[in-house]
Amino acid sequence: MSKSFPSRRSWAEPWKVKVVEPLKMTTHTDRERAISEAGFNTFLLRSEDVYIDLLTDSGTSAMSDWQWAGMMMGDEAYAGSKNFYHLEETIQKYYGYKYIVPTHQGRGAEHILSKILIKSGDIIPGNMYFTTTRLHQELAGGTFADIIIPEAHDPNNEYPFKGNVNLETLEKLIHKAGKEHIPYISLAATVNMAGGQPISMANIRAVRELANKHDIKIILDATRAIENAYFIHEREDGYHDKSIADILKELCSYTDGCTMSGKKDALVNIGGWLALNDFNLYEEARNLVVVYEGLHTYGGMAGRDMEAMARGIIESVQDDHIRARVGQVEYLGQKLITSGIPVVCPIGGHAVYLNAKAFYPHIPQDEFPAQTLACELYMDSGVRAMERGIVSAGRDKKTGKHYYPSLELVRLTIPRRVYTQAHMDVTSESVIAVYNKRDKARGLKMVYEPKYLRFFQARFKQL
Repeated sequence: MSKSFPSRRSWAEPWKVKVVEPLKMTTHTDRERAISEAGFNTFLLRSEDVYIDLLTDSGTSAMSDWQWAGMMMGDEAYAGSKNFYHLEETIQKYYGYKYIVPTHQGRGAEHILSKILIKSGDIIPGNMYFTTTRLHQELAGGTFADIIIPEAHDPNNEYPFKGNVNLETLEKLIHKAGKEHIPYISLAATVNMAGGQPISMANIRAVRELANKHDIKIILDATRAIENAYFIHEREDGYHDKSIADILKELCSYTDGCTMSGKKDALVNIGGWLALNDFNLYEEARNLVVVYEGLHTYGGMAGRDMEAMARGIIESVQDDHIRARVGQVEYLGQKLITSGIPVVCPIGGHAVYLNAKAFYPHIPQDEFPAQTLACELYMDSGVRAMERGIVSAGRDKKTGKHYYPSLELVRLTIPRRVYTQAHMDVTSESVIAVYNKRDKARGLKMVYEPKYLRFFQARFKQL
């Protein structure tokens, strides 16, 4: 059983509400019509038809008064904005990388990284794929190779660091492919598709030693690295007395650079960056950002966005903030576990993942049980969640056939500083209600499939 937060006594968020956004209340009939019009894809719902939006934590956080004050201090000069230099200094201080290239969001950084490092025929090992990361790698001519530990593919396994790399698998891959065909090792902290699971400091340190042995770079997906640092603080010996900020900087120190979506940990609605320690690679990236994103001192962001991100980073590493952030996710997860709902364990850092295979064992995977579950949840209560299963996995670029991931999940993703515990109670009650009528659910047929990242725009109909 994953560790609850905190033990014994009730707790409250370390902030108070200053501004509210009214929510539209809908009927079951309203929601049935809305999901049908959206092709049974929660991404295609209008946000105004959603009651509790747990689709993603990307760009959906609530900014603080200090961040909003910073927005009024935006230097919107085309070149050399003072907000860029504040952002650069803040990233260098808390993440420890030398050179910073701002981008409009995380996938902009993935695109540039893939352009400068990957050549046709390359193999990119990683601790489980992520959708946009793998696509950029493939578009650059590379192939992703999964090197995560086997425990990560088992939703019931309670191993505390299911984001760890299988070092034996990685070494065998290096010898088989040849180090000249491995441009870098791609590490995520935490691992989204495994259920928001962390990598341990001991494991990333061992990956660093192995990478040094073969002269291979390590690039971190640092999107939720602060949440990963929190799990290291809670679960790994030797880190209980260290601050989240110190743990984060050590975690990053074992890597050569990172891609970052500031829309998650950094508490803003848009923006990201590519960070590197190699000046020559930085020079290439700084040239390409001008082609694809914007000048190297704004990279697709306004000055006000960079200022809000710099301040968000400072807030994000505060121990009270991250304790409450992960604690709210844990709160929802524990309520579901107590009620016998099949979820991925241990509970991850940014979301609770429902095990759709256990919900709907009668629905074959090619009839999209996780997509079905996300739709049933919306129709029950207006809670919007995201499929993370066969639809998200996509198709093999060579054979054109579906990937069949062992994990068929629905992600209940908690935005930072947005919802109350009462919203979590409503969500848990809805999940329980859907689970209690699980035998009546029927699967879906895909009737429209876009070329790339199909989970965003695919359409379905009920069988």
